[in-house]
Amino acid sequence: MSTMHNNTQATTDRHLRTFLKVTQMLLLIVMAGGLVLVVPVCAQSTEATNTKTGSILGTVVDTSDDPVPDATVVLQVPTGDRRTVVTKDDGSFAFHNVTPGIACQVTITAEGFAEWSSSITVEFGQEKTITDIKLRILTVQRAVTVSYSEKEVAAQEFKAEERQRVLRFIPNTYVTYEPHPEPLTTGMKFHLAYKDLTNPVFFARTAGWAGVQQAADTPGQWRQGAEGYGKRLGAGFADATTAGLIGNAVLPSLLHQDPRYFYQGTGTKKSRALHAVLATFICKGDNGVTQANYSALGGSLIAYSISTAYYPSSDRNAEHVFRGFGIDIGLHVAGSLAQEFILEKFTSKHKH
Repeated sequence: MSTMHNNTQATTDRHLRTFLKVTQMLLLIVMAGGLVLVVPVCAQSTEATNTKTGSILGTVVDTSDDPVPDATVVLQVPTGDRRTVVTKDDGSFAFHNVTPGIACQVTITAEGFAEWSSSITVEFGQEKTITDIKLRILTVQRAVTVSYSEKEVAAQEFKAEERQRVLRFIPNTYVTYEPHPEPLTTGMKFHLAYKDLTNPVFFARTAGWAGVQQAADTPGQWRQGAEGYGKRLGAGFADATTAGLIGNAVLPSLLHQDPRYFYQGTGTKKSRALHAVLATFICKGDNGVTQANYSALGGSLIAYSISTAYYPSSDRNAEHVFRGFGIDIGLHVAGSLAQEFILEKFTSKHKH
């Protein structure tokens, strides 16, 4: 009985193993058949999808045909859908599954480059490559505000005036040929006065005027001879120095007036002559406003008033002061006429 039971159990085990093997084989056959059926279906589905849409490809380069990586490429369709990609290291990009038959707007931007844009339409199943994408370097226009300092411009004009010479050796610094010159600073006014009073031409001019007085025997108390000429020369230096400092530096600084002659150069001779004559009595303020020339007139009066301290007793009176004042005004008028009609032709000018 035991032997029969064992035989029966062995037979059952063999049948079970056989059944399992058969079952495994059937499963494998079913799975293989499924794969055979699924793969073609998937391929057909993909192919159908590709034939229903299109693709847009392109490469972004600069004007030197070098690729532009990391450029932003935007695909915009009329329905409002917006897709964005970034170019690769070689400048390439791609949009797949693009709806065909619709005009799409492709816009490309990159730092340092001008924007590029174009309208693209793809057909069913088409891979359209854009071949003319070249980004131009962005031209940056900057609005530059140019400002200038009045003092800087005045300094440049002042340097040019300092070098003005008649016949290349006679200083002609108290005239400006600029139509709209900047006003002089206080330092410039004193500097001009100092340069004028220390120039060799100043000494020659003063010595010449002392000779004229010597010839006219004025003042008479100083008589003739070397002693008399020496007194006249000393008084002439004192007169010119006092008038120059007060009339060209001190008063112009205090009253904010310009001690220079403003050359007109245009218009009729009559208008130019009138301008020259009036320049002794009318000047420009540092603010550009025309005003009475208190500096020149006051400087002359003050200088000749001071001179009564060192002139002989016969000239220590109002007559001496106003006589000297009148002569000084006449010389100013003559000098202005010479500046307007003669000296400009012989003055060497320097650009600033």
